Amino acid sequence: VVRDHRAGYTQSLRNLETAKERSNRLVSSGNSDFLVVTKSSIMLGLGETEKEVMIALKDLRQAGVDCVTIGQYVQPTKRHLKVKEYIHPDKFDYWAKIGKDLGFLYTASGPLVRSSYRAGEYYIKHIIDQRKEKNV
Repeated sequence: VVRDHRAGYTQSLRNLETAKERSNRLVSSGNSDFLVVTKSSIMLGLGETEKEVMIALKDLRQAGVDCVTIGQYVQPTKRHLKVKEYIHPDKFDYWAKIGKDLGFLYTASGPLVRSSYRAGEYYIKHIIDQRKEKNV
């Protein structure tokens, strides 16, 4: 698993979990009308195993993460890590299905998917859907 040295795996999961918990408390106390939508991203092609990806996805769901994006890592410069494997598009389809099966509200998975892939579009749709549910 490759991580930015400024934040460990457990710390990152805890931050996502805390954001979701605080949002839930604000809504249940009447101090907010909308839940925070939490999202995380995974880049493939750095030598990760299928088991590691599955564990990461399950950990994200357990932390209350709503949305996940899964994309192909591309080496931005020669100073960055090299790509170890280019993932077949069918494998991204597989991970999209796994994301749905795990209960993510939204899973974007594909070779060209990046961390903010359609994030604004999805967020607006989510807010509209929440408002519709409240007015029903």
